[in-house]
Amino acid sequence: QLQLVESGGDLVQPGESLRLSCAASGFRLDFFPVGWFRQAPGKEREGVSCISIDNATYYADSVKGRFTISRDNAKNTVYLQMHSLKPEDTAVYYCTHGHYCSDYRAITYGLWGRGTKVTVLS
Repeated sequence: QLQLVESGGDLVQPGESLRLSCAASGFRLDFFPVGWFRQAPGKEREGVSCISIDNATYYADSVKGRFTISRDNAKNTVYLQMHSLKPEDTAVYYCTHGHYCSDYRAITYGLWGRGTKVTVLS
């Protein structure tokens, strides 16, 4: 069964850091581009970052310089390291594997995890 599971979300203060994980089962993530998206309350899901098969990385302007996407192929996991968190980063974060990265948006195959919630206090 193909599955993506996000984890690592938490409630934090502004300026703090979190590392989100996206673990895959049933397939190898290193065969695909992988993207992180987020959805804030009342807003549409938006792309945050994408990592290509050859590990090129792309970021939305709103997170550039603060977030880092990376892979651990041995663990079949993609990470999103988030620093200097802001209240506007509050959202449920999702990962997905895709056909390719269109800049910071993964063109998804349609498989999503349940998400992990990040709350940055204001």
